[in-house]
Amino acid sequence: MIRRYCVGEENWVDSRTVYIGHKEPPPGAEAYIPQRYPDNRIVSSKYTFWNFIPKNLFEQFRRIANFYFLVIFLVQLIIDTPTSPVTSGLPLFFVITVTAIKQGYEDWLRHKADCSINECPVDVVQQGKVVRTQSHKLRVGDIVMVREDETFPCDLILLSSSRHDGTCYVTTASLDGESSHKTYYAVPDTMAFRTEQEVDSLHATIECEQPQPDLYKPLGAENLLLRGATLKNTQHIYGTVAVYTGMETKMALNYQSKSQKRSAVEKSMNAFLVVYLCILISKAVINTVLKYAWQWSPDRDEPWYNHRTENERQRHMVIRAFTDFLAFMVLFNYIIPVSMYVTVEMQKFLGSYFITWDEDMFDEELGEGAQVNTSDLNEELGQVEYVFTDKTGTLTENNMEFIECCVDGNVYIPLAFLEHEDLFFRALCLCHTVQVKEEETVDGIKRGIHQGRPTSFYISSSPDEVALVEGMKRLGYTYLRLKDNYMEILNKDDEIERFELLHVLNFDSVRRRMSVIVKSSSGEYLLFCKGADSSIFPRVVSGKVEQVKARVEQNAVEGLRTLCVAYRRLSETEYEEACHHLSQAKLALQDREQRLAQAYDIIERDFVLLGATAVEDRLQEKAADTIESLHKAGMKVWVLTGDKMETAAATCYASKLFRRSTQILELTKKRTEEQSLHDVLFELNRTVLRQRSISGLSVDCLDFGLIIDGATLSAVLKPNQEGAGHGNYREIFLEICRNCSAVLCCRMAPLQKAQIVKLIKASKEHPITLAIGDGANDVSMILEAHVGIGIMGKEGRQAARNSDYAIPKFKHLKKMLLVHGHYYYIRIAELVQYFFYKNVCFIFPQFLYQFFCGFSQQPLYDTAYLTLYNISFTSLPILLYSLVEQHVTIETLKREPSLYRDIAKNSLLRWPVFLYWTCLGVFDAVIFFFGAYFLFDNTTFTSNGQMFGNWTFGTLVFTVLVFTVTLKLALDTHHWTWINHFVIWGSLLFYVIFSLLWGGIIWPFLNYQRMYYVFMQMLSSGPAWLSIILLITVSLLPDVIKKVLCRAICPTATERAQVGCWHQHDNETEALNFIAPMF
Repeated sequence: MIRRYCVGEENWVDSRTVYIGHKEPPPGAEAYIPQRYPDNRIVSSKYTFWNFIPKNLFEQFRRIANFYFLVIFLVQLIIDTPTSPVTSGLPLFFVITVTAIKQGYEDWLRHKADCSINECPVDVVQQGKVVRTQSHKLRVGDIVMVREDETFPCDLILLSSSRHDGTCYVTTASLDGESSHKTYYAVPDTMAFRTEQEVDSLHATIECEQPQPDLYKPLGAENLLLRGATLKNTQHIYGTVAVYTGMETKMALNYQSKSQKRSAVEKSMNAFLVVYLCILISKAVINTVLKYAWQWSPDRDEPWYNHRTENERQRHMVIRAFTDFLAFMVLFNYIIPVSMYVTVEMQKFLGSYFITWDEDMFDEELGEGAQVNTSDLNEELGQVEYVFTDKTGTLTENNMEFIECCVDGNVYIPLAFLEHEDLFFRALCLCHTVQVKEEETVDGIKRGIHQGRPTSFYISSSPDEVALVEGMKRLGYTYLRLKDNYMEILNKDDEIERFELLHVLNFDSVRRRMSVIVKSSSGEYLLFCKGADSSIFPRVVSGKVEQVKARVEQNAVEGLRTLCVAYRRLSETEYEEACHHLSQAKLALQDREQRLAQAYDIIERDFVLLGATAVEDRLQEKAADTIESLHKAGMKVWVLTGDKMETAAATCYASKLFRRSTQILELTKKRTEEQSLHDVLFELNRTVLRQRSISGLSVDCLDFGLIIDGATLSAVLKPNQEGAGHGNYREIFLEICRNCSAVLCCRMAPLQKAQIVKLIKASKEHPITLAIGDGANDVSMILEAHVGIGIMGKEGRQAARNSDYAIPKFKHLKKMLLVHGHYYYIRIAELVQYFFYKNVCFIFPQFLYQFFCGFSQQPLYDTAYLTLYNISFTSLPILLYSLVEQHVTIETLKREPSLYRDIAKNSLLRWPVFLYWTCLGVFDAVIFFFGAYFLFDNTTFTSNGQMFGNWTFGTLVFTVLVFTVTLKLALDTHHWTWINHFVIWGSLLFYVIFSLLWGGIIWPFLNYQRMYYVFMQMLSSGPAWLSIILLITVSLLPDVIKKVLCRAICPTATERAQVGCWHQHDNETEALNFIAPMF
């Protein structure tokens, strides 16, 4: 029987046969071919215990920087280089180890999550008894028992339910984002089974298609219970059978892995790295050429104190030159900051906790705060130029309140006195999928139906439906329950009316309506339908259409969500014909959706219009203030919604996206029907260009708002326009959008939302985009945007799970961008520029030193200094700076959103800024080297007559270097805390103590001791102390002068805000000093 019900078309070949309860067919039946299916184990982790090391190393060495340092390390091992392999190997090992630990920890968390799911207890029916086992042990064909509030462990076919009508209610928030309840139906042939023994005695097979990601194609939404969904408002389900398990479940197949998003800062880092790689190669080439030019003279090529071996004399000139080139590459390779990458990783990882810990972004109602799903895009929050937001549930509360209804042109509001129009109110009490949840005990009193009035509450797949049913309750018509397939309502005369529910034609986004067929107590068949005005009015043949349409348009302008209600009386013949169409469509396994749509289209026609309803979805708290702040920060806000134009436009006005002075440009289907799309586009383009020419070059003077609908957008994005001779509509559309301060896209499908985001991303400016939404229909644009933010709303958590960041309410976006994004960007921008700067300061003296040592590849610094410079001496201060620096206060950033414009378009990592930091590094390096060289030219002896040597000179340069780059960071620090002082001065103290220990002790594990007593000898000289202080001062002076002049001549908005903060702090201090003596 089940086989007959499920097979559908005979030509369906790609299918699987599931034997319920693993019962093989009897002898003489069809040939039994056992099939192997995966177990129910879910695997989301990336590594295993055995493949972690090789797989992680392979992935890490795919990065250019890591591979480069690996090559340098191998070169140091193979050939005779001037520096020890430890100098490259130890930093590389540190970077690889830290990254591997971070990635291993994240994967361990995924393993823990997998284990918690795979070891979840599950009830299975075996030999007529319920046996408890673990989820990962389930197999295809097992009969599973699920209780209320339990999650389905795999994809199941519903065989029977504890409810007498064979239905169950399910929430699918983890799949499609909808947290409301949906109705599912048991297979008719088995819905009467009530006990485990009955279910276990079933001998049947299920034939269905092989696993596919489509959520509803096999067997339909009413039979297939998907993994991840939760059983609600149903005591238990008996005898559900597993058809897809483990990684073949539709939840696993629908898992969309996020594409790797790269921030603008990371792209800048890679570009700078290429520049420094070119500089490195240039240095090596120059030194190699100059070495052989200098050694052209025989006495320099082979001096008396350094004779070559016979093997060296016989080596070919090209090989010798190439070996020397590699040696110079090794000597100068520290200009590429390998430790920068691990510092950036640590900064992003640790910095992301500041969002999680932010108490201002904690929502008391939800009991949750902001979440960070990826830390790779923290700084991108400070670079957003376009914000794409959903409307319902994001800008609005998604909490519907019934406002009014219009019946035959007459308007009724709650608590109004009614004398007629009963049919309209009955239609709204019957045409829905609302379920009644009884409140069993309140204050110790059992509450159900009390004094003829229910005290239960309603739950539904749509908040609109709950609002309408509750509105009807206030108007005197109360929906009581669905019992034994009969819907009961309590009319205004306190009489209970019963209607037999025959069919439900569920709502879908294409039809934009839903219908029910019921049978009254008098035996009359009625078809009630409600839906969007655009889907109801074309199917109406009678009724007061004009009056109702006028009221609908007025409500839409006021920002209310409207629905139209219609009905049709069916004769016996018409009802039987409708049943035939529906049964044929439901039994189809192939093209089932199209057949159902055709059946619905045949049935839902020739309506009599009853009236319309209006519900309100109010704006979220501070949504308007947030949008206004984003505008002041220079961001363009687009609203992408599926709502009708009038309703969405009213919401845009209420949220201050549009102002009353905004000139609205319409690019809608209605307008393109009056004139061609080509003419409309060019007319709108002329309008904005004319206004721009009048206003001059100031874009701020323009205040246009564009409204476009989904149908027109599809026409604009058609790929064959250019061949049609009408030019490129995309470019014209983008040009119009560039000159609009806000854009509203209404009647948008989820895919169109992603297309809009992709279109803006691919425009010639390549702006940084952010998408924010709360429902499953927003996931596509969240994944498409540079930064995706999910709202923890009432439409489930799929948007929050697929996003990069999740926040409780839309208002939290303001602090997320204007404060956290601002801080993240200025911190990491300083980190990147500072790393390149300090490495130029570090390695350029080594380059200059080659001119004074005959290009012999002699290192200027000791091996310990080469190794620890980036790891220990200078790493912690910049890491701490990049975590806690606040160049202006949080209150100032929130009060003055325009400060966000100062860091827009990656302004702190542009090429001129990069060039300034590089030149500053070269200048400081020249000061270090030649300052020490000339100051010691005539004072190379200590007080006891000993002469300063090569290592003393290098140590002096290195000491000035460490102090200068650390004090440079101290000068750039605006927000000082005790930990800043501890780390900055502690790093300098650590360098001094290390140098004293390194040069003051004989280390037995070293085969040389070239640094013994060098540091103490240098500090014993008065000129050395004077040189250190003088060279540090001279090195820091130009940067200080530049900053002072820039602040005095052309200060930025941020610098002016800093001065304002200082004055405010001084005034507060003076006030406190004035008040203190009074107490």
